[in-house]
Amino acid sequence: MKTRTKLLVAGGALVVAAVGGTAVAVAAVGGDDSETPITGEALERATAAALEHTGEGRVTETEVGDEDSYYEVEVTLDDGTQVDVQLDRDFQVVGDEVDGPGDDADGDD
Repeated sequence: MKTRTKLLVAGGALVVAAVGGTAVAVAAVGGDDSETPITGEALERATAAALEHTGEGRVTETEVGDEDSYYEVEVTLDDGTQVDVQLDRDFQVVGDEVDGPGDDADGDD
């Protein structure tokens, strides 16, 4: 990811945190370089929808054009559980997948 893109994503996360009062750290940490993070107003709307769905947590990764939906927002809950919230183009939840703190990345225990 280019430095300018990283700065834009980080700046967008700070704006969302300041406006919504929610700590948001959005990055493609450990993600595939071909994944495109959500940015701008779409990031704000996707974050709000995902956090409303989970009821708690912080956004740790986002993606546009996920294989399961238009947007994917990864939320890490207070207990370490990760929830991948799937959203359509209108920011409506169309599914989710929960990975507990002890689960490995591919869902096999």
